Amino acid sequence: MKKFLLALGAIACATSAFAQPKLSKDNIDEVLKAMTLQEKATLLVGGARAAMVNGVTSGVAAQVPGAAGNTRPIERLGIPATVLADGPAGLRISPTRQGTNDTFYCTGFPVGTLLASSWDVDLVQDVTKAMGNEVLEYGVDVLLAPGMNIHRNPLCGRNFEYFSEDPLLSGKMAAAYVNGIQSNGVGTSIKHYATNNQETNRNEDNSRVSKRALREIYLKNFEIAVKESKPWTVMSSYNQLNGEYTQQKKDLLTHILREEWGYKGIVMTDWGNKAGTVKSAWSGNDLMEPGNQNEIDRIIEGVQNGTLAIADVDRNVRNMLEYIVKTPRFKGYKYSSKPDLKAHAEVARKAAGEAMVLLRNEENTLPLKGNEKVALYGVTSIDFVAGGTGSGNVNKAYVVNMKEGLENAGFTVDKALAEYYQKNLEFQNAQRALAGSTGRGFGSAKLAEIAIPQTAITAEAASNDLAVIVIGRNAGEGADRHMMDDFELTSIERELIQNVSTTYHAAGKKVVVVLNIGGVIETNSWKYLVDAILLPWSPGQEGANAVADVLTGKVNPSGKLPMTFPINFMDHPSSANFPYNYVRNQNTGFGGFGFGGGQAPKVKDVDYTNFEEGIYVGYRYFSTAKVEVSYPYGFGLSYTTFSYSKPVVKATADGFEASVTVTNTGKVAGKEVVELYVTAPEAGLAKPACELKAFAKTRSLRPGESQTLTMKVSNYDIASYNEASVAWEAPAGNYVISFAASVEDVKASATYTLKKAGKWATQDLFELDEPLNEIKVSRK
Repeated sequence: MKKFLLALGAIACATSAFAQPKLSKDNIDEVLKAMTLQEKATLLVGGARAAMVNGVTSGVAAQVPGAAGNTRPIERLGIPATVLADGPAGLRISPTRQGTNDTFYCTGFPVGTLLASSWDVDLVQDVTKAMGNEVLEYGVDVLLAPGMNIHRNPLCGRNFEYFSEDPLLSGKMAAAYVNGIQSNGVGTSIKHYATNNQETNRNEDNSRVSKRALREIYLKNFEIAVKESKPWTVMSSYNQLNGEYTQQKKDLLTHILREEWGYKGIVMTDWGNKAGTVKSAWSGNDLMEPGNQNEIDRIIEGVQNGTLAIADVDRNVRNMLEYIVKTPRFKGYKYSSKPDLKAHAEVARKAAGEAMVLLRNEENTLPLKGNEKVALYGVTSIDFVAGGTGSGNVNKAYVVNMKEGLENAGFTVDKALAEYYQKNLEFQNAQRALAGSTGRGFGSAKLAEIAIPQTAITAEAASNDLAVIVIGRNAGEGADRHMMDDFELTSIERELIQNVSTTYHAAGKKVVVVLNIGGVIETNSWKYLVDAILLPWSPGQEGANAVADVLTGKVNPSGKLPMTFPINFMDHPSSANFPYNYVRNQNTGFGGFGFGGGQAPKVKDVDYTNFEEGIYVGYRYFSTAKVEVSYPYGFGLSYTTFSYSKPVVKATADGFEASVTVTNTGKVAGKEVVELYVTAPEAGLAKPACELKAFAKTRSLRPGESQTLTMKVSNYDIASYNEASVAWEAPAGNYVISFAASVEDVKASATYTLKKAGKWATQDLFELDEPLNEIKVSRK
């Protein structure tokens, strides 16, 4: 009898094992069929909230402390948890851990705006290959990046994370970013999908956007990234779009994303807990993050009461399983927690130097010799801004400041002035500590600038060879920037530039300004006072060394602006519908981070944002309306000069191929970006004066050396969206093709003749919830 019972038990165990398949890439349907409703709902809801209690981590997140979240495991079916962590300027995890003296720092790479300033997809991919290696070696499965919302307005608090005001440049940069990260076998999450173009009241704000503006501007970059890089995940944003939360909008998550663009990955929510979990799941949001038990309960209840079809749940679960089998954690990768941070710092430094934008260089002030005595002004010279605040802040081992960067390059920095700023830095930090304030979000807010007496400036001008003024700005998640004392200079900054310039010029000496900023500022009122302006944005932990590389000519800058610098803030048509004077209520904690399921408080005048500028965002408006700007889109100087010749446009089966020869006509080696703009026939549909449709960058050309660049453009690429016909349309006729160094600096042109009109039908999506009075702009 004993042997019989043992045999019976063995048979039962074997039967049980057969009934409980273990997940593999080949049996997803079998595993899905074996899952209970409870397990399915569990897989669709993250588990990060359970992993962080009273500052102590538990569960899968404990394997990577500081990770933003995870998916939940189902052990009986061999489904592991996976780990999700913030980006986009580098991996964000905790740098120290209990029980070990080892450190787990990550590299602070250049921010997205600086990467986009490179106009170099190969450079971006090299950066993110290194970044993705850190994701892999620290045991993370998905980097929650890149951020890729359009720079609709200069004051968006997270513009530093994002790439450009133009959807083509944004989409191409995002695709390169994703391809670099995912070449390591880890995933990305392109975000924030979509129209999350301000931080103020971002949890509730309703973006009202026309169908045409959505497709041509705010979704086109996501379309490019999806089609050219196949990101593992897409992150839906907090805000509403035309009256529905993006997390619950089927037009956005299914109809256009999956049906029109062919997306195959998963969609996850941004970190929160909105009440409409059932609608989110129905709409195509596969994963709720960071995850709460009540979301699991809502899914189960929805299936049980008939408001959520089990077929929709199964569809989402299948998407999740297909994601999980791709992850390093599922494959059992043995991560080292020891990426090569030294090598990655070199990658960061090289990329930052090449991407910086030289805005002004009168009488060849730059490059410098590298042995000069420098009076270094500005508190940011010591408190250097490597990156923004919030989830985009990276826990890095160090940040090189401007004093260190210049000294490393051989300059002699005025000691007394540097000590003055250092002591002030310590004093302001002590004030913060006493007040219990560490700045907004994760990371520190910018320190206030301090005045320098005229007597000191006079003495410093006598004992130094030149002045370098560092102007600093920082911003981040949860709040937008302000127009006064942020977009515009403070009175102290303005006085500093005026007094230093007057004094040094009287002594026959030069003044250089370094703009260590995260977003656009006003420049037109003071730029002519100084001799040179270098724009490194927020260039990462090695950024100040990279600034010194450019100042000395070790690196010839080849960056171009990915957005317009207007003369005045109100010149942007979007400024009429942007909360530029909103002051955040400090009692709202994270200012709308969305953690813990709380809703941001209703804020007067920002419960909705009317995108009344329509398609006329950035240069599309300025170039069409002929509004003067301080620095145009695509602008950037070099230490050498280039000529363009032999422009050729040839028709292809589905569009055209454009080529131009670029020659270095200067005295030093350098790279040049060629921007290809297209002016399309209007054919009854108002269109911008021109639109960027392609770009290419030369290799480093020696003096006298030439290179022919070739760019391909399809007829679909040059089409505009016609709401009346519910289709993309490219009318027959002549298209002017401009080869340009900036949107205002056309070097050569040609014509493409489209003999037969093209039309690409779409679904009729994104109906407005209220009428929208878009501005009308005509070509002049």
